[in-house]
Amino acid sequence: MTPDTEREIRSAGQILILNGAPRSGKSSIAKVVLDSFPGLWVNLGVDAQMATISEQHRPGIGLRPGGEHPEKEAVVQQLYRALHETIAAHSRLGVNVVVDAGYHEAYSQPLHILDDCARRLAGLPVLFIGVHCELATIMARRAASASNGTIHYLQGSPNDPVPEPVQRWQMAVHEHGPYDLDVDTTDKTPEECAREILTLLAKDRPSPSFFERRLTLIQT
Repeated sequence: MTPDTEREIRSAGQILILNGAPRSGKSSIAKVVLDSFPGLWVNLGVDAQMATISEQHRPGIGLRPGGEHPEKEAVVQQLYRALHETIAAHSRLGVNVVVDAGYHEAYSQPLHILDDCARRLAGLPVLFIGVHCELATIMARRAASASNGTIHYLQGSPNDPVPEPVQRWQMAVHEHGPYDLDVDTTDKTPEECAREILTLLAKDRPSPSFFERRLTLIQT
């Protein structure tokens, strides 16, 4: 490691990766982080990226579990690599980053997305935070999104109250081992969840962290 790299890491911005299924509350927590946490924060992730790519490449990194579109997976891998490099660049320049994403490995073939993240963010202060929410609440939020004219989400029906793709998200997104912190938005507000994150930041961080453990595994 060069002296310049050591200085960058010592002054690096904090990275928070909020991982969960769609409508679990990640974006709402990220907004609280942006608006209330001390220092300069930027939000990167699935929603921010969706606004920057063409319709033909959507949903980008938001491609849902199930391997339904193998023809899009090379783009997903490419976009995740670019995202990880962007996160690392912001952090090395002292900018704090909050990321809302839905990491999973339920593609038609292994893409090793989290392994790539561990490599590219190695040495930087990053916390991997699981954002959980009960399915009934997620379905209610999906219905509310449809009724107020915002982003369209797959809805349930009397014969199929929780569509199989929604269930796949709920299972696949949290299959990779323990997080550095878990928050649950079923009965907690985004502000309450953000306070739990801020409390963790004020204490000794988990050691080894999720990505430190991941990096050790892929290097052995």
